[in-house]
Amino acid sequence: MRIVVFGNNWVGWQVVDWLRRQQEELVGLVIHPAAKQRYGPAVIESAGVPASCIFDGSQFHQPAVVNAIKALRADLALSVFFDYLVPPELLRLFPSGGINLHPAYLPWNRGQYPNVWSIVERTPAGVTLHYMDAGIDTGDVIARQRVAIEPVDTGETLYRKLERACLELFKNTWPAIRAGKAPRHPQRGTGTSHRRRDAEQIDEIDLDRMYRARDLIDVIRAKTFPPYPGAYFLDRGRKVYLRLEPAYGKPTRRSNASKRRSAQPVGAA
Repeated sequence: MRIVVFGNNWVGWQVVDWLRRQQEELVGLVIHPAAKQRYGPAVIESAGVPASCIFDGSQFHQPAVVNAIKALRADLALSVFFDYLVPPELLRLFPSGGINLHPAYLPWNRGQYPNVWSIVERTPAGVTLHYMDAGIDTGDVIARQRVAIEPVDTGETLYRKLERACLELFKNTWPAIRAGKAPRHPQRGTGTSHRRRDAEQIDEIDLDRMYRARDLIDVIRAKTFPPYPGAYFLDRGRKVYLRLEPAYGKPTRRSNASKRRSAQPVGAA
């Protein structure tokens, strides 16, 4: 199978590296422009394709780029943490279509920052492999995997969990994709979708507003992802940024007693 990878970030690097070690035929690479790249040099090195087969994802609509990708005669487009929407005219170049690896439990949290919204909106967290179509993360599902959200999770720790789960799901599902036996299930339910600007609208904490404690804690921890700025409040025109470092404490006596009771066999006095 001849593959063009549309990749970015640590997961993109790890997927490309793993495919090469499986001796898969990577014939092209589409990456973000330099300012938006994450792990860009590592992705390029691991892909091992000629410079003439590496393309800028922001240049999709240039006929020369489309024609160059077409000339690769690839079977499959594989998108991994890639921020640009691959247009239908480009997807049609691949006989096996396009597959995307998304760090959300679709149909929940299509689009940007699923790690944030799973905490803030208390929607299911997870990862999904799905076929690409004209929409944003709306294609038929190949496989999904849930990821648990703990009270001590922040936007950063949940994101790291999602990264690891993405890699695991991809490796487990790839043999079926390669054999042409990957299932496809339409997404059910409305789900949720978010754009980049949606997260900006929850960043400011209004000091004169009433919040439920749970809601306020969830916003602050969801936006805790150093070194990125998180939630903030304004003080005399200046932003004061907030971070939360939740941690489990020792079990209370009450919780220990509850555990002992639950451990008793049925019918015990």
